[in-house]
Amino acid sequence: MADLTASDATALSAIFRSGEASAAEIAEAHLKRMEATEPSLHSFVTIMRDEAMAQATALDEARSRGERAGPLAAVPVAVKDVLTVRGHPTTCGSRILSRFLPPYDATCVARIRAAGAVIVGKTNMDEFAMGSSTEHSAFGPTRNPWDLTRVPGGSSGGSAAAVASRQVPLALGTDTGGSIRQPAAFSGAVGLKPTYGRVSRFGLVAFASSLDQAGPLSRSVRDAAAALAIMAGPDARDMTVAARGAEDIAQAASGKGSALSGLRVGVPEEFFGEGLDPEVDAAVKECLRVMQAGGAQVRTIAIPSLRFAIATYYIVATAEASSNLARFDGVRYGLRDTEAGTLAAMYDRTRQAGFGEEVKRRIMLGTYVLSAGYHDAYYLKAMQARGLIRRELETAFTECDILVAPTTPTTAFRLGEKLDDPLAMYLADVFTVTANLAGLPAVSIPCGFSREGLPIGCQIIGRHFEESTILGAAAALEASLDAMDDAPPLAVDRK
Repeated sequence: MADLTASDATALSAIFRSGEASAAEIAEAHLKRMEATEPSLHSFVTIMRDEAMAQATALDEARSRGERAGPLAAVPVAVKDVLTVRGHPTTCGSRILSRFLPPYDATCVARIRAAGAVIVGKTNMDEFAMGSSTEHSAFGPTRNPWDLTRVPGGSSGGSAAAVASRQVPLALGTDTGGSIRQPAAFSGAVGLKPTYGRVSRFGLVAFASSLDQAGPLSRSVRDAAAALAIMAGPDARDMTVAARGAEDIAQAASGKGSALSGLRVGVPEEFFGEGLDPEVDAAVKECLRVMQAGGAQVRTIAIPSLRFAIATYYIVATAEASSNLARFDGVRYGLRDTEAGTLAAMYDRTRQAGFGEEVKRRIMLGTYVLSAGYHDAYYLKAMQARGLIRRELETAFTECDILVAPTTPTTAFRLGEKLDDPLAMYLADVFTVTANLAGLPAVSIPCGFSREGLPIGCQIIGRHFEESTILGAAAALEASLDAMDDAPPLAVDRK
């Protein structure tokens, strides 16, 4: 039998339906791959072997009875540890939630499970999704499959590394300022951030409520489209989700070149300036050349407010984080310091022991920008800048159908390289935060490799709820580039 871990999710589901392999065989192949590579990568914080095999066995029994298989039948899926999975630890990469066992599935997890997917584990992440490298996890860092001395990106670095290393063909992540797209670019995966409100946030532990959005990381654009079509849609438990379906999404990623014909592509000049690595610049410009050759109309545009995006994001995000994380006080759930003599001391000692340094830093920043005397100078100005960014993007989309830009300014940096320089770490998100501030859909796809063999990502941004447009363009570009077909052997396989 062919190596089952070499197939993407769509192909694996077809293999199961045809009877070429059972769900148990597919699950076992991926679990063995995880066991072989986890000592090097540390993609997971929880591996659910027994439950995964039970799910797979149930799928095989259902098929033997002639029952109809779901669209993701037998596909192994990993879930970022910020999304709840019933009865299994949801730590958010933090000591403060090390004892938390949720009694329910996140809506997106429940929908993936109902589609026949086999949930195999919870992936490592930056604590409470605060970070760009997955080094800020209380359980240790994840490593990049292409170079074990480098980061996989963050905060969904565990999910990205799991997909890139073929531990799973599909994983769920969350994106607050680029935390799906940035690790996808660093690790050589497809990462899709849906429109804000496209996917329910019920069961997603909040970092910044107006920015957070769950989405898939995958081996192919068609898998990302298939997963989003299942995850999306109304949910009575989330008042921020849009009352619209996702009927057109799964068909968008056909990979046909006609998706580029006549497409108006905007290239924001603000994304191609100082700080952009020449190899990243060249790879993204090759994508633009391919799009133009496929019939797209490519033009450079100016969006002046983008220069405010990174500062605006880190004010808005930290302000919301300081409010959301106030619930973690040792009273309701998770860690509690039982030696404290007073309630105030229990609050203080629980948070001191439970939160990591990056989370404490962002809580303090957020509390400061919301405090009396500084609210107008910082938070109010940031909200005004956010409005300006949205308006200028709306204007840009009257002239363009999509925007194309680098996903990250550089390839993956080395472990420890930016830990002592938070501002340098924050700048890794400089090209991704814009889509979150405006609530726009965006996808990152692999578009080549650096001379050192590190993946490079190209980002496509679209109008609100036009995932079908960006996925169609991404699939056509993916088919033309074949970027991952020429990939070198995974670093973990060379050991």
